[in-house]
Amino acid sequence: MSAAGCHGREASGPPVLSEGLRLFFPAAACLAVLSPLVWTALFGLSLPFGGEVPPSQWHAHEMLFGIYGAALAGFLTSAVPEWTDTEPRRGRALLVLLVLWLPGRLVGLVGFAPLSGLAAVTDLAFLGLLFWYVLAALIARGSTRHTSFALWVALIWLTEGAIRLSWLIGEIELGARLLHAALAIYLVFFSLALARINVAVVNLALDPSGATSRYRPHPGRQNLTAGLVALYAAAALLAPRSAVPAYLALAAGAAFFDRLAEWFIGRAVLRSHVFALAGATLLAALGFTLIGLAGLGAPVAPQTGFHVLAVSCLGLAVLAVFVIAGLRHTGRPLVLPWQAHAAFALMALAGLARVLPELGIGSSLAGAHYVVASLLWSAAFAVWLWGFLPALLSPTLDPPG
Repeated sequence: MSAAGCHGREASGPPVLSEGLRLFFPAAACLAVLSPLVWTALFGLSLPFGGEVPPSQWHAHEMLFGIYGAALAGFLTSAVPEWTDTEPRRGRALLVLLVLWLPGRLVGLVGFAPLSGLAAVTDLAFLGLLFWYVLAALIARGSTRHTSFALWVALIWLTEGAIRLSWLIGEIELGARLLHAALAIYLVFFSLALARINVAVVNLALDPSGATSRYRPHPGRQNLTAGLVALYAAAALLAPRSAVPAYLALAAGAAFFDRLAEWFIGRAVLRSHVFALAGATLLAALGFTLIGLAGLGAPVAPQTGFHVLAVSCLGLAVLAVFVIAGLRHTGRPLVLPWQAHAAFALMALAGLARVLPELGIGSSLAGAHYVVASLLWSAAFAVWLWGFLPALLSPTLDPPG
């Protein structure tokens, strides 16, 4: 991932509006800091205005479509123009996207059911405009190489509409299955993005000068995980009571375990940002394995697997992208400040606190572990903001020399 200036001179106006990630990564991080604190400290995990929709579904929705939705917007509005060598969206185009994202977050933060319809309209408009931004870049370039990203944005748009409709008509169980499908779609995005990001990240870890490219990914691994996650999501949505989703979850877990071979690069894997991407992949493997085992009758709750995927895997993956892109797209080398290392450590602790009591480890903390995990998760994004917000609000640095 190169610096933002790769598309020509930096546009006039505030630097925060010069590229999508400068605006949406801090927006996602601010919501990630605020929402767990509101849900645990203010509401005690309950949402008194949530109507028939359980608080757990409101929380899951806001994590996926609020926090990770903003992270996805920042990533795609920056990466797709870079991949297609087209002008990135700036200024007013980014502000419109942010304005469409905000109402749903204000409603979802307190679970205010009477305004759920307004939130649905603005969320669908937000995802629809994001789809157009991705598609327009592909059309302008005449490229089909990255059309999968446009396809999956369209699918997450359809999933959001289906979730809102299921809530409206009182199909709460269907809403839960659709939220699991949305989680799977974000894991597909993770898999597809990893296939593109990891090449540059690993090569820079092996040769920080960038003069050589020693690492070449195995082509068979690039899309295998995404394909198996997609198959699992379809089976879990359409045939939830059969054993098929369980076997497909185990297959997806095995594919993520196999993908760990991409990080057999010696001591360079111990660099924090490299290790974080490897750790997110390992957590994806463990999460799908737990879901598969639960589906086949093992004494583990499938929700534990979903929590590993949503809280630990995607949380660590999003932070890794925030750190890597936050440095590279502001003209800085991949030399991590202490806040990056601390954010990764806090996120890892948050995942452990959230999941271990459900696996019978530290079960005496059951109940309190929700609050502990939430505080650690918020702290991870707060520390990232501390270290990276000044750079994102400042002009891009000129490259050395």
